[in-house]
Amino acid sequence: MNGRSIEDIKIGDQASFQKTISETDVYMYAGLSGDINPAHINEEFMKKTIFKGRIVHGMLTAGLVSAVLGNQLPGPGTIYLGQDLKFKAPVRFGDTIKATVTVSEKIDEKNRIICDTVCTNQEGTVVLTGTATVMPPKR
Repeated sequence: MNGRSIEDIKIGDQASFQKTISETDVYMYAGLSGDINPAHINEEFMKKTIFKGRIVHGMLTAGLVSAVLGNQLPGPGTIYLGQDLKFKAPVRFGDTIKATVTVSEKIDEKNRIICDTVCTNQEGTVVLTGTATVMPPKR
């Protein structure tokens, strides 16, 4: 099963994925990545900070963008080449995050697409923005 080829993609095409981030998700990510920063796993420590509690790993949030690219737009067979990210607001345990990808540019001769990426929480607050460069699968 292949995703959409560059011939099938238009500027403005959009897809999204939504997930509620659980404590289990954060601990599993911490274990897999080795990122055991107290910001993510130590509530008592974080209560004394400007965040007043634990926050979700930024890269876990960014991973939701990867889910859109690899599963929907362009989809299976896509190769992720690059991403720039800006973390705009903290993600909290229990937040529902919607990752949206919008095609902003096509480079047909190189089989590349550039996508604007944004993640918002259940309140509509933007928590992440960026730009992804991917190589869609061949037809």
